[in-house]
Parts: sequence; structure tokens; C-alpha cells
Amino acid sequence: MKIYSVYDEQFRPYGKVLEGYDTAELIQAMNAIPMPEAGVAYEPAIESLEACAIFPALAAKAYGGMPIQIGMCWGHNTKLNCLEYHRDSELNIGNGDYILLLAKQGDIIDGKLDTAKVEAFKAPAGAVVEVYATSLHYAPCQADKAEGFKVAIVLPRGTNTAKPEYEADFEEEKWLTACNKWLLAHAESSEAQSGAHVGLTGENIDIAEFI
Repeated sequence: MKIYSVYDEQFRPYGKVLEGYDTAELIQAMNAIPMPEAGVAYEPAIESLEACAIFPALAAKAYGGMPIQIGMCWGHNTKLNCLEYHRDSELNIGNGDYILLLAKQGDIIDGKLDTAKVEAFKAPAGAVVEVYATSLHYAPCQADKAEGFKVAIVLPRGTNTAKPEYEADFEEEKWLTACNKWLLAHAESSEAQSGAHVGLTGENIDIAEFI
């Protein structure tokens, strides 16, 4: 698998890099949070990250005044496992380099997406990377075999919290697994074993041999 940069032309359909933000304080706060012993951890909102000066700047400028949250996804991962989407853009900021596995929402056909459509993009430490609402994504991957990753995740407040209760009338409504989170799982993933919609066909991509 070829790993592009978020500065390459190939990234243009998926998102863009936002300029003009000082991420140094945020990265320092991220570094203070210990790594999980194994696997990947995620918290939608972390108080120490939201106390950073970048928080109101992102709310006002990047999200146009919407209420936001800053959480983090961190740990060790090289596999695709699932793809998700929201009804809005997500911002990613890593304390080090990391890799995003992305696909296009428009390539979902009859509730399925072929993982051959997935592309990989490396993001550098400190960059504010916008991932568009139409871009399927999931947990970042580490860019170095010997290191894990820490990526701050900025989203509208409430995203990835408790799922609203309703009776599903349409297929897409069955994919909702949390607030503002629609998920397609690979059959090999733990999410699929827990009942998530199996919507990824083909190989469960592992980038370990490419980093």
C-alpha cells in the first residue's frame, strides 16, 4: 500500500490542512497523558486538552462558533478494522507523525464498501488536519513500528457519546453506534463481534509491513 502525505494532491478529496494554529500547548497536554498498556484508547472530551488556548480558537474559527470537544485517540494500531463517518468535519492533531486510512462515503454501495477503495495518508506532528464529513475514517495508525500514536480529536460536542434510542426505519439508521457516529465494521473486528454492522468487504488492511 502506498502511503501518501496529507499535503499530496491525493488528499484533496478527503480533507485539508488548516494553517495558523499554535498546537504546542495542546501537544504538551497530550504528552502528559499515559499510553494504554495495549490496544487503543479513546475519550471524546478531555478536560486538560480543552483547557488549552487552542480550544476557543478552534471553536470560533474552524467550527464557526459551534460548541466543540477535544478528546484523544491513542495507543498502538496498524489495522483498519472499521470505518466511520459523522455529519461534520473532524480535526486531527498528532503529537507525532501518524497515518490515516480513509475512503469516500460515496463508495458505500448497498451498505458495503470494498476495502480496496481505502487510501493511506501520513500526517506530521502538530498539523491541524481536517477530515471532511464525507470521508470515512477510524482509529489512526502509528507511523513507526516502535512507537504508538497520540492524536487529539476535535468534533462537535456530544459526538461519540451515548447513542440516541429509536426504532430504525432505514438501512443507514442501523449503522449508528453512538451519537453522530455511523460505523461500518470488518467481519474480523471486535466491533463486528459486538454487533456492529458488517459493511467492509475485502481485506482487513494492516499497514505494519509498510511502516
